[in-house]
Amino acid sequence: MIKLYEHPFSPYVQKVKIALYEKNVPFEVEIPNAFSGGATDFGKTNPRLEVPALVDDGFSIFDSTIILDYIEEKWPTPALLPASPRERARVRMIEDICDTYYEAINWGLMEIRAWKRVTGELAKQIEWKAAAQTAAVHAWLERELGSANYFNGSAFGYGDLSVYPHVHGSVVWQHAPQAGSKLAAWLARAEERPSVRKTIAATQQFAGSMDALPQMLESGAFERQYRDHRLEWMMRSGGIEVVLEGLKKKTIRFSSEIS
Repeated sequence: MIKLYEHPFSPYVQKVKIALYEKNVPFEVEIPNAFSGGATDFGKTNPRLEVPALVDDGFSIFDSTIILDYIEEKWPTPALLPASPRERARVRMIEDICDTYYEAINWGLMEIRAWKRVTGELAKQIEWKAAAQTAAVHAWLERELGSANYFNGSAFGYGDLSVYPHVHGSVVWQHAPQAGSKLAAWLARAEERPSVRKTIAATQQFAGSMDALPQMLESGAFERQYRDHRLEWMMRSGGIEVVLEGLKKKTIRFSSEIS
């Protein structure tokens, strides 16, 4: 049986789990001890110390997009990618926007609301920008959806599992798609799927731990990753003070050195 290293809150993990469920591929999960930024055996599986990572018969794969490609090639039925090269490129571009631009918005809101890195007027300003960015990306997604029921077209697939974790994240942070919109209708359809329900159900056991996050951060027991698009988002959204304070307190980390 394949093993998936995960954390249920990760949208990157969620899209991989949805794909595995859609293809009826059995798997076991493990949350690695890799989130303090220190040395860990998990680095042998993923040198970036990130989830997800998948191990199949001793072969380790990291990066959610590469994992999805592996899943699609090894278990081609049912197909999750569209048939035509043009449509495959289209859903992969949707995935890229969601994994970079969109993911950073929800991640940033968690930094402010759950980890409470900043409060007061600055927190309000950053949250206002996040709300405006979310509304704009929802409008873009509506245009990509068009008149179809799913981002993949007539059936649920790669495009949908790439979008869903991020839209769900917006719902968690009270920025749901506008009621009555095409995106809201798509979200309701997606949430009817057993693969989606099982993936989101796994997050519930960790919901009660959110209150302890600020204390964990203050103690220095946890380093949040500020890599690539996340760092960019915080900087351009007015959070340079957040970054500088995190560096001072050593509660943020960047990409791990590979050795």
